[in-house]
Amino acid sequence: MLRRGLNRLLGGDERRVDSRTVYVGHRPGSTNEAFIPPKFCDNRIVSSKYTVWNFLPKNLFEQFRRIANFYFLIIFLVQVIVDTPTSPVTSGLPLFFVITVTAIKQGYEDWLRHRADYEVNKYPVTVLENGQRIRKESENIKVGDVVEVKEDETFPCDLILLQSSRDDDTCFVTTASLDGESNHKTHYTVPDIETDLETLRATIECEQPQSDLYKFVGRMNIYKNNQEHAVRSLGPENLLLKGATLKNTQKICGVAVYTGMETKMALNYQGKSQKRSAVEKSINAFLLVYLCILLSKALVCTTLKYVWQSKPGQDEPWYNEKTQREKDTNLYLKMFTDFLSFMVLFNFIIPVSMYVTVEMQKFLGSLFITWDKDFFDPEIKEGALVNTSDLNEELGQVEYVFTDKTGTLTQNNMEFIECCIDGFQYSYRDTINDCTSRVLSELQLLYMTPHAAEREELFLRALCLCHTVQVDGLGRGFIASSPDEVALVKGAMRYGFTFLGLESKTMKILNRNKDVEIYELLHVLNFDPVRRRMSVIVRSKSGDTLLFCKGADTSIFPRVRQEEVEGIRLHVERNATEGYRTLCVAYKCLSPEEYAQADAELREARLALQDREEKLMAVYNQVETGMSLIGATAVEDRLQEEAAETMEALQAAGMKVWVLTGDKMETAKSTCYACRLFQRNTELLELTVRTLEDGGKKPHFSSLYYRSWCSTNQDYGFIIDGATLSMVLNSSESTSSRYKSLLLQICQNCTAVLCCRMAPLQKAQIVKMVKNSKGSPITLSIGDGANDVSMILEAHVGIKGKEGRQAVRNSDYAIPKLRHLKKLLLAHGHLYYVRIAHLVQYFFYKNLCFILPQFLYQFFCGYSQQPLYDAAYLTMYNICFTSMPILAYSLLEQHICIDVLLENASLYREIAKNAMLRWGPFLKWTLLGVFHGLLFFFGVRLLFCNPALQDNGQVFGNWSYGTIVFTVLVFTVTLKLALDTRHWTWINHFVIWGSLAFYVFFSFFWGGIIWPFLKQQRLYFVFANMLSSVSAWLVIILLILLSLLPEILLVVFRKPRGPRSHQVEL
Repeated sequence: MLRRGLNRLLGGDERRVDSRTVYVGHRPGSTNEAFIPPKFCDNRIVSSKYTVWNFLPKNLFEQFRRIANFYFLIIFLVQVIVDTPTSPVTSGLPLFFVITVTAIKQGYEDWLRHRADYEVNKYPVTVLENGQRIRKESENIKVGDVVEVKEDETFPCDLILLQSSRDDDTCFVTTASLDGESNHKTHYTVPDIETDLETLRATIECEQPQSDLYKFVGRMNIYKNNQEHAVRSLGPENLLLKGATLKNTQKICGVAVYTGMETKMALNYQGKSQKRSAVEKSINAFLLVYLCILLSKALVCTTLKYVWQSKPGQDEPWYNEKTQREKDTNLYLKMFTDFLSFMVLFNFIIPVSMYVTVEMQKFLGSLFITWDKDFFDPEIKEGALVNTSDLNEELGQVEYVFTDKTGTLTQNNMEFIECCIDGFQYSYRDTINDCTSRVLSELQLLYMTPHAAEREELFLRALCLCHTVQVDGLGRGFIASSPDEVALVKGAMRYGFTFLGLESKTMKILNRNKDVEIYELLHVLNFDPVRRRMSVIVRSKSGDTLLFCKGADTSIFPRVRQEEVEGIRLHVERNATEGYRTLCVAYKCLSPEEYAQADAELREARLALQDREEKLMAVYNQVETGMSLIGATAVEDRLQEEAAETMEALQAAGMKVWVLTGDKMETAKSTCYACRLFQRNTELLELTVRTLEDGGKKPHFSSLYYRSWCSTNQDYGFIIDGATLSMVLNSSESTSSRYKSLLLQICQNCTAVLCCRMAPLQKAQIVKMVKNSKGSPITLSIGDGANDVSMILEAHVGIKGKEGRQAVRNSDYAIPKLRHLKKLLLAHGHLYYVRIAHLVQYFFYKNLCFILPQFLYQFFCGYSQQPLYDAAYLTMYNICFTSMPILAYSLLEQHICIDVLLENASLYREIAKNAMLRWGPFLKWTLLGVFHGLLFFFGVRLLFCNPALQDNGQVFGNWSYGTIVFTVLVFTVTLKLALDTRHWTWINHFVIWGSLAFYVFFSFFWGGIIWPFLKQQRLYFVFANMLSSVSAWLVIILLILLSLLPEILLVVFRKPRGPRSHQVEL
């Protein structure tokens, strides 16, 4: 205990150690070793946010962190503590409603998470203990347990693969729930493991839990009786991740190394980053303005009250003498109390219910994207996915679109087109293209010389051996994590060389003579985005040790003999210009000494627990030198459906499209032309390594900048590569900001930008640079692969694709195909923005109409803080009388029908740059609210100039005055919304006319019954008496018409303009 305490005190806690030791089956490695089982977390998954005990305090704390909620809480407390003119119920009930609705929504979402956790934690699993198979609940698995998993079951925790039912000691898994990749991945058992796991004595040393799904470093120590223990390296190929599914394998056994919240899946679970929309920023700005108006009103009324009371006889009239306590009260304290009372009286100018309405609108509105049948893809049987509803309106404000190429603009459906061997082109076609071409038939290669035949066979063997493809159980198809590899293996099969499969480190090939060639697989040098190549080391039957390597031309050319490069480079560049994906193939014969050295260094690096990747990279780079270049391949990746039409529509809508890709410049440029991002008359400005060779390796922007600004009638496209971008972004501090600024200005004045040879981090840097530029433009990133995640996290959208859907997990919105982006932005985005902008402006307008008469009333009641409206009206105005019509409007309104929006992409420009929530429209709505408020108050006051308003000669009182004003108010703001509605549904009719009917019914009901729980009933029969007066009826109808007259005239005399004249009746 003392040692453990000292360890924790001095930083030696288990969590701080770089590695952990796992005992397989909870058995000590050595028989004479004392075994103290280490403690790790259990296998429970907890994704929920609340518990029964902390829900109320935690949820309330989070809700009152919002400024509006906290403000109304303060107002409520002031009403409770200070003698204010209105009841605390008037502020407390709306606040309670907002807090309750939000708490119910968040509680329900958390209950769903609890239910999902329960299903995962109670899932039955099979654990091997003492030679028996015991069924347990998943949450009871401990680190060190040996777990059995059968086909199509998911792995309950992170396991090291010990046994597989397959003869080749492999298993296949899919990780769709982790990174979305539906392709089968191959995992391998630890070599030299005993078949009887009950007698296995082994320990696993591995790194502490970390979130990277594709990284794992460890080693296994295997102990046998009276023998020195054996050490085996462990990597990602041995690790089965929780949430992945076993495929094409009857069963496997593995030992648990990470459980519960320490599994990679749990460590990757994180809430979406909070991205604030432009609408939310506008709401906060408008809220500050109205808060200033509120403070000004309270200050004016407080000042005028004491100015008025300073006159003789006004402070203490004969009929209202002050009590002794009032006389003894400090003047400044009384002034402050009066100021707070006026704040309470006018506080309804701040629309607290707007927040809950906006939340409901966003949540319910996002369902329309999910339900849109046009987004359904029958191929994958999935539709659109909304991961967050907080940014719906941002889809209507996009200025920059950043898109990946492979899998996004293209289908990621690879087809082998041709190859080049020693400078000669081999096409799988019926005609010869040129004098340097050879035609390969399906069954026979046309050899010109014995040397050519030997090189052709060597090239095809390289295609059959240098990959990680597996043959499925039936032997009819191939399984791979990348479609490129399957395309190359199928291409070799066309030309007579067939890959038969991998069994126990033995690769078999059927050559064109129908002979089976056998190779021993010694090492696989895996592909990674930095090296941009992969290699295998194999040994033939004759004993020759060969290294085959394939990769990008920029990665292969520097590592081969330069005299072999030129002939193949021409074909690679030509294929890239035609839009094909190219790979170069090389090989190397390893002498026994070279292989022995490489083998020792690889084994040593793979056993390292620290810096394993760096050590492996150094060995890979050392081995992959001095190779001989054999040839290159060309694979076609076709464009997605309607890719060109979609890109044209986005550009017509005013969006600037940037293509960020890791492909060659020529390939990407051809794709941009095919997508019509570059037109034939577009002048291309190129800033790449090639253009820098004559400029002393320094970017020169001046000529580019001058041309892009001076030729206003010329469309420009800009091309930059990753190496040049790195020079711009990583130059000295004195020049970096200037280069960035010039680069950004050039790009912003081009119609399209192509960034090629980009690393994933550079993609994110580009997005961040544009996002943080002047004006903070709204950016949108589209990608389908894990390498696109970094740029997607900087922006909004991910697209499902074949390469993998890790992008979807990190995106805010996901759509199956690129063509769906057109409707998502031009229709859904446009409508969402217009709806929520109208909702925000309308809320501020109707609350200003509500409170302005209350403010004006103080000038006629001696600033006595007398409320104009009854407490019930103050409470119900925002909750019941005016809330449902605007919610229905914000969900269903189509001011322009969807077909017109899709046909006329230029309509998107009309709402760009937050056009409907600028200060101009806000001032217009505010002036409209002031006009209506003045008209309501003084219009009714003119009515009250008549000494007799009822048939019996009696006059109305102050509550009748307020009720008439309130009636005009409710009808006017509701009918104003009805006039703004262009797309009527039965729901709109129901909520608009239903709200008005409810107000009339409630007023009769509230004033027609004596309520025993009320100390004073101000509205008893007030509403009924009011409607008995013809004068009151006349004034109500007249004021409503006068208020709406400008709006009616605008609707009647406004001429249809452009696409608005082609409305479709729905």
